[in-house]
Amino acid sequence: MCGEGAPVEGLIVVDMQTAFVAGEDTVVEADRVLDRTRTLLAAAREAGALVVHLQNDGPEGASDEPGTPGWELYLAPAPGEHVIRKEEDDGFHDTELRGLLEAHGVGALAVCGVMSEMCVSATVRTALRLGYRVVLPHDAHGTYDIPAAPHISEVVPAAMAARAAEWALGDEVEIVPYASGVRFRSPAPRPTPAARPTLATRQAPATRPAPVASQPAQACGAPQTPEGAQAHRP
Repeated sequence: MCGEGAPVEGLIVVDMQTAFVAGEDTVVEADRVLDRTRTLLAAAREAGALVVHLQNDGPEGASDEPGTPGWELYLAPAPGEHVIRKEEDDGFHDTELRGLLEAHGVGALAVCGVMSEMCVSATVRTALRLGYRVVLPHDAHGTYDIPAAPHISEVVPAAMAARAAEWALGDEVEIVPYASGVRFRSPAPRPTPAARPTLATRQAPATRPAPVASQPAQACGAPQTPEGAQAHRP
């Protein structure tokens, strides 16, 4: 679905790590993805939305192997923002992402980052399955050209791969043309559960009235003698 909708309460920045957006082996148009991600971060921070940075832990020898320069987040998180490390494409898999969103009352979120058909797509797909409303700005995610495969296809340009990744997500995701069109708001405060009454605050049970002494029954038709009066003698 395309267009601009209601504001979202959270922003997930996917794998904006040095290996993918700086240096010699970056995604195509990395400068654009960086610029649009900065736009989203500025808007989310100004609105007080929840910001989560995903950081991929690549295998040994990979460009994003933990502890290497390429693994570092290129856009430094601001104070109070969350960094979640992951080992799979899906940012929800074996991470605290879902619990974090629930704890902050986030029901709608925007997603940006790299790579379009891998970690971005996998994270968006799970968010949709979990019932979140997801906005994906077209100009704020990117990937690499897909190499040619003999007898299969020529090189597939990154722009086509990114667009195909959007299309494959189906009708539930909200695709907007520009990052500048995404609006944010602060998550609504979660209602505080009502406190259960303590022993000191519980209301004491009402006191039962003292039982009234029963009067002796009189035979049917016998005259009643008023209390305190003497019976008339002939």
